[in-house]
Amino acid sequence: MTFLVTGATGFIGRKLIGRLLERGDSINYLARKRAKNFDSRAAYHCWNGHDAPPLKSVPRLDAIVHLMGEPIAQRWSAEVKKRIYSSRVDATRKLVTAIGELPHKPSVLISASATGFYGNRGDEILTEASPPGSGFLAEVCRDWEHEALRARDMGLRVVTVRTGVVLGRDGGALPQMLMPFRLGLGGKFGDGRQWMSWIHVDDLVRLYLFAADSQAVSGPLNGSSPNPVTNATFTQTLARAVHRPAIFSVPKFALNLALGEMAGFLFDSQRVLPQAVESGGFAFEYPELASTLKMLS
Repeated sequence: MTFLVTGATGFIGRKLIGRLLERGDSINYLARKRAKNFDSRAAYHCWNGHDAPPLKSVPRLDAIVHLMGEPIAQRWSAEVKKRIYSSRVDATRKLVTAIGELPHKPSVLISASATGFYGNRGDEILTEASPPGSGFLAEVCRDWEHEALRARDMGLRVVTVRTGVVLGRDGGALPQMLMPFRLGLGGKFGDGRQWMSWIHVDDLVRLYLFAADSQAVSGPLNGSSPNPVTNATFTQTLARAVHRPAIFSVPKFALNLALGEMAGFLFDSQRVLPQAVESGGFAFEYPELASTLKMLS
């Protein structure tokens, strides 16, 4: 298959392109700059996310995987929130519009989304059929998916992958967590009762490949393990994996001082189950948190 990947230089994009090359697919990627140390078999095309993407300069495509987006994990100012929204919603609109202008269209668009779609939902069990929640990230994800789904009107199969906390050694959330935990300074956020939906990066990459290859799969897929845990459970499990205690609790006001509005996202509770994923025949290789963290830490 011939793929086009946006956001290819990020943590998930690098892993995905490596896996696609391993299995013999042809790769094109859109990015602001050519990636250093990328395999030369991946063809670079410049796109800043603001202008129309140069899809007509790309060979005839079978699939597009759209991962581009401003990082969420930073202090949110009005300007940062504008960049987070525009880099997902506006860029996706431009991408889909450009797809509509192609004489030969790809068969599938797989667009990233996030479990932030569901907002703060307490202990409620959330599946792909659950409605969107409220709040800034829920609004971003809702509008992001809406723009991607416009490609259905052009004859494409569209899949949106609502990704949870991604765990891996060389990117995602885990490396930032490990240092304080190894020093015995790790702790839960507040009372730790909020649910965390997580996924091993290798399972997430496999899920993108599954979405590309499985003709019967469309619509939203929850990119998270079938076993979400509370923040308190995650904290204790990570502490055991690095053989350190976790006796501290990080108060919300401290995170508010450090991160501003973004701190509220860390206290959102999303008990997400990948019901459509498993019903479609996907099997997780890393469904359990304890074994996953033990291997990665």
